[in-house]
Amino acid sequence: MVNRIRTFINSCDLRRFRFWLQLLLFILLVYGGYAAINLGQNLPTFSCGYNQDGKGGVCYLLPLQHQLARGPASLFSWAGIAVLTGFLYFVIWFFVFNKAWCGYACPLGTIQDWITALRKKMGIPYASYTWEQFRHLKKIKYALLVLMIFIPMGIGSGIFSHDMATPFCMICPGRTIIPLFTGDFSQLTIDFSSKTKMIMTTLGMLVTGLFFTGSFIKKRFFCFFCPMSALHYMLSKPAFLKLKKDGSKCTKCGDCYSVCDMQIKEIADDVDNINILQDDCIMCLKCISACPEEGCLKVNFLGQHVFESTVDGYIKRMEKGNKSE
Repeated sequence: MVNRIRTFINSCDLRRFRFWLQLLLFILLVYGGYAAINLGQNLPTFSCGYNQDGKGGVCYLLPLQHQLARGPASLFSWAGIAVLTGFLYFVIWFFVFNKAWCGYACPLGTIQDWITALRKKMGIPYASYTWEQFRHLKKIKYALLVLMIFIPMGIGSGIFSHDMATPFCMICPGRTIIPLFTGDFSQLTIDFSSKTKMIMTTLGMLVTGLFFTGSFIKKRFFCFFCPMSALHYMLSKPAFLKLKKDGSKCTKCGDCYSVCDMQIKEIADDVDNINILQDDCIMCLKCISACPEEGCLKVNFLGQHVFESTVDGYIKRMEKGNKSE
């Protein structure tokens, strides 16, 4: 019975499963508030707090910035316990699904995948980065993470204006885009109440335009610059869900790399490391689905195989793919 279930899972149509799971989680996180669903304010994904009544939970980066802006005296008092508690809840949420939060749960990620599907239907080819471009772009999300931490701390210390509020949220496309799905267009404005707010909200509008333009040209464009992704990777090693590779079974055919939305070459080239998760990986598991080698790539949860590459599964997915085309 167990073997039959594993065979069924390993032969499943991952594209269809992922589409419906992404849609379900998008509805939960964007509209869950209307059904009184509240998953808290420490989620490791872009469930935007600016979505007002519709949100089913809140992205951890929003309360984190508020907490860091309280100032050093507050952070090193009893109030600091609230900061540590919030971080602990974030870690617990993250440990369950690791970076699959990016590939399956993130509303901004899902929107980018929908834009990619639209581009494909229109027959427009997507762009790709050179290795040098890819290597340099990888650093941007870490720079944004550092700024997201130190600017609020600077606000709390009086170095920066309180008008900057939550600096990353002011430029995050989640703030402007996700509320649109609940009919709220109030974030698509430039705030002229102060010079600082005008600059930050103008940057937010520019980033929103860049998000749509970039996502139409490049798969998962924004994910390369996402500070949440950087924070994820720093915590990914002890997480319960793991992407593994048996290098002895790899023929370097490149099928995994060809389907990778994030252009991660190591997934095909690295035959030495068992834990193959990279910082830009969104754990969409397309690489496993596309691998023709028995047991070469697999995803484990607490040491148990959840989904792995098999010859039969590969053949069935290829047949379904040909029929759909």
